[in-house]
Amino acid sequence: MSEWLAFFQEVLEYGPALLAGLGNTLLLAVTITCTGLLAGIVVFYLTISPHSVTRRLTDAYISFFIGTPLIVLLFLMYYGLPPLGLRLSPLTVAIIGFTLNVAAYNTRYLRIAYHGIDPGELEAARAQGFTHLEVFRLVTLPQALRMAAVPALTNQAILNLKDSSVVFLIQYTEFFAQVQELAASNFQYFKAYLLAGLVYLLLVSFIVLLARHLERTVLRPLL
Repeated sequence: MSEWLAFFQEVLEYGPALLAGLGNTLLLAVTITCTGLLAGIVVFYLTISPHSVTRRLTDAYISFFIGTPLIVLLFLMYYGLPPLGLRLSPLTVAIIGFTLNVAAYNTRYLRIAYHGIDPGELEAARAQGFTHLEVFRLVTLPQALRMAAVPALTNQAILNLKDSSVVFLIQYTEFFAQVQELAASNFQYFKAYLLAGLVYLLLVSFIVLLARHLERTVLRPLL
């Protein structure tokens, strides 16, 4: 018991650094969730383009980024670009890498939802003279978002939060990086990683509760 009390005392002393790291984690997770969704919408629009070349290119994009480990992409940009004369900050690399990766997954979710839309609604919109972009903006996207928002996009937001822990490998000082520093300072690795796991669990639980609230108050009345 005394060992745990001593550990918690060290956590309190290291508290400002942990909170700063947690803030960086939340900043990254929220940013890539938003940018990944916006980029996913753009790619989704291109996947249903009437032009076959555009569809093939976007399909190749999705296959590449889903099939490539995210850490490889982050390492390629952070460690591989400086010798070529391009040096990016860890946060910039993380945002770009995650956005490209998350957009591919979000596009896949939206495409699955797209196949659930009544084709008659799309044909009716086209018959009224709507352009391809207007059909997408007024009919396709709203319905695809509602169908994919829960649970697929919520699950992606949770994955974004958890996967953000890998960016300490490119020198971004997020929460897990600070936990690593705490563990290295006192060699209490089990306790430190248990603390990290509990914090991530609390954050994930908050996202789940928020998603359920949005489903009840925003999404269901629109279905």
